[in-house]
Parts: sequence; structure tokens; C-alpha cells
Amino acid sequence: MTDSEEFGFLAPEEADAPGDEWEEIDVTDTEADRIARRRDRKFDEFRERLKDADQFKVEQSVFDDATFAAIYKLVQDGHIDAFGGPISTGKEANVYEALGSEGEDERDVAVKIYRINASNFRQMSEYLEGDPRFESIGNDKKRIVLAWTQKEFANLSRARQAGVRVPEPIAVERNVLVMELVGLVEERARRLAEVDVENPETAYEVVREYMRRLHAAGLVHGDLSEYNMIIHDGELVVIDLGQAVTVHHPNAGEFLRRDCRNVAAFFRRQGLGVTADELYAFVTDPDPDPSGTPGDDAENA
Repeated sequence: MTDSEEFGFLAPEEADAPGDEWEEIDVTDTEADRIARRRDRKFDEFRERLKDADQFKVEQSVFDDATFAAIYKLVQDGHIDAFGGPISTGKEANVYEALGSEGEDERDVAVKIYRINASNFRQMSEYLEGDPRFESIGNDKKRIVLAWTQKEFANLSRARQAGVRVPEPIAVERNVLVMELVGLVEERARRLAEVDVENPETAYEVVREYMRRLHAAGLVHGDLSEYNMIIHDGELVVIDLGQAVTVHHPNAGEFLRRDCRNVAAFFRRQGLGVTADELYAFVTDPDPDPSGTPGDDAENA
């Protein structure tokens, strides 16, 4: 797979300039928790039907009743019509293909389900602590995972508003996130690390502009590399924004420096003469000079 098509930019939405107006995120019990406690006949039937489905059989020990209730609520609200197979599985979350609806039209969506007993929730806590949206979370595992899920939804929403091509966030309920499915399971979108980048100059310009737009919107990705960017239908898409922090996070500068080192190192391997310091200067400049096009002399790095 190549990037022979020209990469394009997503147009920013009309919105007020971002500042410190971060929405407060509530990690108290949701409707899903209340449904799980009520345990009516319809929910019990739904839960047993979901547990009997092949793609969920191995998850019975890690999905609690409130997780099944969250899926039940999303089905009731029309965000999920039918489940497909797993797209990816991990220690923290599984992602499933599903059929959703958009008005009267059906659409493929991705359903990301975070495990409440995620093994490295302490690492999640490091990204949450110091974020002005999340105060007094403490070390409660459930609250951390619920906050992380809502944080990813909020980060995706703000990134799209800023004109960064990310999966469209659709709905969130407790530890379940529904978002746009980029690509198909049968023909999945390829990570930047997996493709033959035929036009690295253009790809780099898109990546650095998206990094700048994120920063201008008050966000730092925090784990950006060629493994967290995919190419689909000629578009470069930034993924995995769960750990993204605000620029006011005490470690935001360190995270951004690391992102710049990762991105610059990848594009140097593609033959461009770029450096992490130059990238950092571009990303943090509120009015950068777009004529600073990367050269192809790697020795200048």
C-alpha cells in the first residue's frame, strides 16, 4: 500500500478559539450502572444473549454487569444495531466492529470497550493527574477507567473541531466508546509504519500541521509515532487519543518533545532532513511559516 494519492487536510470547524474552558467530566454512576442494579427481564435477556455470542465468550470474566448494561444502553439509544467480530484485543481494551445508525442510514462503527480491571491503570493515572478536567480521581480503578474513556471521547471531539483527522466520536457510556470505523476489518487501514511512503514530504507536512492544530487546541497527543497514525483512502488519520493531555498538564512539554522526537526520527528514516527541535518550534508557533518545507537531505538532520 502506498500514499500515491495526495494527502489532504481536514478543514477546521467554525468554533471559538480554545482556551481553558474544559468541560468537567463526571465519573459517578451512569445510567448503565443503574440498569445493572435494576436487572429487569429485558436486560437479563440481553446480557445472556451477548455472553453467548462467540466474540464475547472469553470476556465473561472481565466484563462486569455494568459493562453489559452500557452496551445495552447504547443499543437502546440507537448507536449500536448489531455486533461483528473483534478488530483488536489488548490488556486495556477490546475493539469490535459493529453496525450503527446515522439517521435512517446504517454505518459501520468501532466499539471500544475498556476493562475496568485494566492491568496498567496506574499508567493511565499518570496521564490523568494534572489534567484540569480530572480532579480528585484518586486511585480508584473504576473511576480511572471511566475517566479515561470519557477523556478519549472529549479528546477526539476537540481534535476534530480543530481540524485534525481523527475517528469521529459518536457516543460514550461508562467504559464503552463508539466511534467511526476507519477502514474495514477485511481491508483494514494500514499504520504509517506499514506503508511505503512514496511522498514523505507531503506526509510530514500533514503530520506536523495536525500536531500544530492539536497544540493550538490545547492538546498534546502524548504517544504519537508512526504506529498511531493510519492511512485510509488517501487520508492520514491520527488515532489513539486516550492518553492525550491538555497543554496545562505538568508533563505536557515532555510529552510533546517525545512526540516530536518520534515523528522526526520516522521521517528521517524516509530520507528527510528534519529534526525534533525544528518540529517542536513549528508545532508551538501560533503563526508558523508554512514555507519551511522539509528537505530531502538527511545529512542536515
